[in-house]
Amino acid sequence: MIVTVTPNPSVDHTLEVDGLVRGEVLRVRSTCAQAGGKGVNVSRALRGSGVPTRAVLPVGGGGGAEFTALLGDLPCRAVPISGETRSNVAITEADGTTTKLNAAGPVLTPAEIEDLLAAVDDELGRGPRWLVASGSLPSGAPTDLYVRIAELADKHAVPLALDTSGTPLTAAARAGSVALLKPNLDELAAMIGRPLPTVGAVVGAAREVVARGNQAVLVTLGRHGALLVEATHCWWASGPRVRPRSTVGAGDCALAGYLAAGPDTQERLRHAVAWGTAAVSLPGTTVPSPDAVAADSITVVPEPVLERRIDSL
Repeated sequence: MIVTVTPNPSVDHTLEVDGLVRGEVLRVRSTCAQAGGKGVNVSRALRGSGVPTRAVLPVGGGGGAEFTALLGDLPCRAVPISGETRSNVAITEADGTTTKLNAAGPVLTPAEIEDLLAAVDDELGRGPRWLVASGSLPSGAPTDLYVRIAELADKHAVPLALDTSGTPLTAAARAGSVALLKPNLDELAAMIGRPLPTVGAVVGAAREVVARGNQAVLVTLGRHGALLVEATHCWWASGPRVRPRSTVGAGDCALAGYLAAGPDTQERLRHAVAWGTAAVSLPGTTVPSPDAVAADSITVVPEPVLERRIDSL
């Protein structure tokens, strides 16, 4: 069992257009609505490949009812809240460029935050293989919410994979004890406070994060693959170029692929890139089926050349 927690889930509406032109009336080629939020995407991807999972999340209002309906039969533990589950919009162009309009989400009361933490604590007591904490925090949530979740995971000796950004990412990274942090390149650069143009710069920044007491950092690089960095070793992986249809949720699928693979580090990275690559060719936040994931097409390079620029990979 892999448990995911998504503090700020959403109903994700995706609109596909030929091109986005500001101020014009545009014809929408297709639309879809899906239950979203980064942890939800991870659970959907895992379940699609036969990995047992449960999603923990706050749900409320009419948006919550729509969200629950869109979840279908995905196993979840819904924590009732008085606010309205948010709706997000992604506009995807023919070349794969995606513009996201993300709502802030409901304001969670202190009592509702405690209810969410209690639900996570209870799920951890059942002994899952991993806990995944993902996404932005809703209004009213303390910026150290992921630190508190990490403390619960540590109490139950369950490894935590964290995928967030901004202040919540920085707070959790500084507190240490996270088994895997999964920032993208921009998120890692923002946390460190400097540009990261080369492989060596990314590895050095990731090792600063590891030195805080964390175990590993998986840095997704978009079409340039991904870097997995530990205290003394690093690996880069990339696959064939694909025509992107939607990049929304690709990083979540990459994290799911990493967690679904066996214990071998290189195979985890290989599957992370394979799952993320498969996801970008699908509409909206659709997760890839097992037969769409081509792990054999992914090349893993131990100890890549540090001087190489990321944009040359």
